Formats: sequence, structure tokens, C-alpha cells
Amino acid sequence: MAVMQLREALRSAMTEEMERDENVFLMGEEVAEYNGAYKVSEGMLERFGPDRVIDTPISESGFSGLGVGAAMVGLRPIIEFMSWSFTLVCLDQIVNNAANVRYMSGGQVKIPITFRGGNGIAHQLGATHSHRTESIYARIPGLIVVTPSNSADAKGLLKSSIRCDDPVIFLENEKMLNDKGDVPEGEFTLPLGVADVERQGADVTLISYGRPLDRVVRPAVKALTENENIDVELINLRTLRPLDTQTLLESIKKTNRCVIVDEDWGYCGMGSGILFKLQEPAFDYLDAPIKYVHSDEIPVPYNHHLEEAMMPSVDKIVSAVKEVCYR
Repeated sequence: MAVMQLREALRSAMTEEMERDENVFLMGEEVAEYNGAYKVSEGMLERFGPDRVIDTPISESGFSGLGVGAAMVGLRPIIEFMSWSFTLVCLDQIVNNAANVRYMSGGQVKIPITFRGGNGIAHQLGATHSHRTESIYARIPGLIVVTPSNSADAKGLLKSSIRCDDPVIFLENEKMLNDKGDVPEGEFTLPLGVADVERQGADVTLISYGRPLDRVVRPAVKALTENENIDVELINLRTLRPLDTQTLLESIKKTNRCVIVDEDWGYCGMGSGILFKLQEPAFDYLDAPIKYVHSDEIPVPYNHHLEEAMMPSVDKIVSAVKEVCYR
């Protein structure tokens, strides 16, 4: 095992795939001369040159469309966004083009493109830089949506995403880039569409993904185990589309209770979509309604304390779990 920051794991994945396949290239704002807005691509320009690590103008619609075109003719672009909040200006390129070309061509044209960058609430970036875009993209057939929660996830899932012949939406978070974790050495990939049962448990299934896992979910599991004697089964989704429904249902059939946690808004949020996929097939096995812990229904505040207050917390998760367990 090697200990890596999450940003190092992302860089390692991209570097290994660019060495493995000459068709892979990186493109985005400040990825080359500046070594990346968040230093994810540090040193890659020197290693691969300006033909494969390409700085772009501030035009998400322009370089996203260029990337889709490059993928259509056999290249494997990695498109970096400074923030997924900025992709609202290139929905046409991602949702209307990348997601549909393979289907509309009868499978004749593949779209092996990976869109990646910072998603979600970081820290005091304000409402326009804090959108959680997973529920926008995970509802679109033709897209694969991936979200790492640690360094091993970041490397293994990104390598698989780059090799995928369909467009992948890869959702990182700026606040996670300094996080350190063990990453297997040597060739290492993780399958897309497969959830990870991080902790086996008997009393309740706790489902989450991305940054909330380390920020509040894992601490909540510790509190529930040590203070409430509640045996939690914790599932890290890793991929939001396709959703690993089978693993989730197998867990619920065992525990008979379920709590979903994310940082999205509740109404039409990602957790709502997951709940919809589970409520009917799990209905006969549930001893309590599925609970969904999410952010408050307001634009994300700039103020630090208000920002923290509107997001899921350890206390909110503990309360939801105790409710479904009738404690």
C-alpha cells in the first residue's frame, strides 16, 4: 500500500492511463502551465507535453464540445472543470451530445470521454460555486456517474472511467483533495457500477457517497456503534449511475431499515432518486420507512456557520438512525 493524497491518486490514475494509451489526453482551464487550479495535474505538462496536456480558454461549452468531437473519432479525452457548478453552461454538450451519440448512431460511434472536477459544497464558495450536480447527470441515460470518497476510490474509479467507452461524469470535491489514504500499489482499478459495503452490520443500512462519508457519515457510525449499541451496515455507493441496487437491497433485506445521506437538496435530490429505486422492491422487508438526511432547501450560504448548519451533521444522522430503529 502507498499513502496518497486524493489529488495525488487522481494524478497517478491520469498519468498511468496516459502512459498506457497514447489516445488519452487532458484538457481544461489551467491544467497545464499552472499545474491545475487545485494542482491535480502538477508536473503532467512537463511529462507529456502541450499536445496532451492542454490549457483552454474559460469556455466550458467550447472545450467540452471539442472533447466530445475528439472522443467520436477515437481519442480518450479527460476534461477537467474547475467546478461542476460551471457545467450548467455546457449541458448541451454533455446531456444532449455526449449522452446520446452512441445510442443515436446505433452503437457505431463510441464516446470514451471522462469529465471530472470539483463537485458540491466545498468551503465558503457561495451559492454559485456549490451546486451538487449529481442529481442532474445521474438521471440521464447514456451517462455514467462516479463519485469517490477516498484516495483508493479516486485512483481505481478514475482509471476505469478513462478506459470506459461511454461518457463518465467523475465528481470530486475540493475539500477532499488533501485527504490521505491507502492506495494499492501496482495496477489497480475498481469496477464501475459496484457499491462497496464498508462495514457489515445487522441493525440498519446506511447509504452514502462522496465527501459526506468522511465528513459526517463515518463519524456517525462510530457514535452509533459506541454510544447507542446500533450495529450499522455502511455502504459507499461509488457509482450513482448505474446504481448497484442489488447490493443495497440485499443489505436492507438483512437489516430491515435504511437511512440515505447526501448533501443534495431533498426535493428531487440524489437521495430521493435512490429512495425511489429502493422503496418498492424493499417494501416487504422494511420495519420502518426509509429516512433521507439531506441539506436544507436553501441556496448554499457563504457564511461558514450557516453553511455548516444547512448540511447533514452527525447529530442529524444519529437521530435518523435512532428513529428507524425505534430508539
